[in-house]
Amino acid sequence: MVSACVRKPPDLASQSAELQVQVFWGMRKRLWVFFTACAVVGGVAFLIFHYSYRNSAQAAPEPPSARVASVQRGPIEHVLALAGQFQPYQIVDVHAKVSGYIRHIYVDIGDKVRAGQLLAVLEVPELNAQAKGTVAELARSKDEISRAEHDVVRAQSEHQSLHADYLRLKQAAAAQPGLIAEQELDDAQSKDLASEAQIDAAKATLAARQRQSESAGADNERVHDLEAYTNVVAPLNGVIVWRYADTGALIQAGTTSDVQSLPLVKLSQSDLLRLRLPVPEDDVQYIHEGDEVQVQVDAVNRTFTGKVVRFTRDVSLVTRTMETEIDVENNDLSLTPGMYANTQLQLVHHDNVITIPVEAVVQNGNQASVLIVDRQNRVQTRTVQRGIQSSSRVEVLSGLSEGEQVITGGQANYQPGERVKARLADSTADNAKGDEQ
Repeated sequence: MVSACVRKPPDLASQSAELQVQVFWGMRKRLWVFFTACAVVGGVAFLIFHYSYRNSAQAAPEPPSARVASVQRGPIEHVLALAGQFQPYQIVDVHAKVSGYIRHIYVDIGDKVRAGQLLAVLEVPELNAQAKGTVAELARSKDEISRAEHDVVRAQSEHQSLHADYLRLKQAAAAQPGLIAEQELDDAQSKDLASEAQIDAAKATLAARQRQSESAGADNERVHDLEAYTNVVAPLNGVIVWRYADTGALIQAGTTSDVQSLPLVKLSQSDLLRLRLPVPEDDVQYIHEGDEVQVQVDAVNRTFTGKVVRFTRDVSLVTRTMETEIDVENNDLSLTPGMYANTQLQLVHHDNVITIPVEAVVQNGNQASVLIVDRQNRVQTRTVQRGIQSSSRVEVLSGLSEGEQVITGGQANYQPGERVKARLADSTADNAKGDEQ
């Protein structure tokens, strides 16, 4: 019974374990509270930062971008590219001088002929009759001249005889007054004067007959010349490009005003051609005789260099262009009139000058301006003076400096003083292209 009343001492190990458990759960609870508070604070901070960033982004938008190019110094040339057309150096419709039937025609289209070569022969029967008539008239006029010459000789002989008689009577009357009747002396003097007048009349008749003979000779020569025109010959070296009539056709004289008069052939001088170029009004000032022109004829795959030979010095009111010509030798006839050719004419060349892309220039009437982007990335307007222009670049005489940046497109979208984000364009290709042009 004594053993049942004795108390057992406390278990120190179990108490220590319970205490450790309580400490562990207390620390875990405090850590959970701490991390929860940190998460709440971080979330609130994130929301505040996101809200602030969104507001700041809305309040200060990003500036617009602008495509720019650098102002550069280098060579530039103004090359004019034109399409021209070859024309014959001369082209004529060969008419007959006289009317008649074609007895024979010796040429056809495509034939090459020389100056003076016989092209056709006409048959004109009435012209042959006229020629015979003029020959007879010329012979008759020569006979009349011979008769008039004989009349002059006879009149001179009669005058000598009558004049001698008058002198003898006059001498006798002077030696013995009253021997010769006064009436007889007067009659002798009258016959002497009349015979002298007959000489003058005979000479006048002879002169008239000579003039008639000259007229008959001229008429005979005229008819024979017309008869020679029945042989139609080529007036120049060339090529027959068209034939209008055949053997037996009636051809009217080309000298008549009748619009129905028909030429025999069309003759083109093709061994020397004219290359005609329509130069625009703005480039007329640069055209000079002797300027070299690069010519490319694609139809025959031929390239050569020509020179400006002549130009009209007159601008067409319809096309606003000036006709300019280049003479092209074509002895082998490899070039055909009517062919087109592409040409390049270097009008002017400048070295070491300020140039910018053509797209950068804004033209307002007679004033040109550009938009530049300064070092603060703000837009500014500059008035510039233009020089020559190539296909891609333009010379700037004043208003810009080398290294500045100019906006090359959409200038209407920017305002002076506006901040932009410059985006530099690749100008290497543009420069190369501009130098080539």
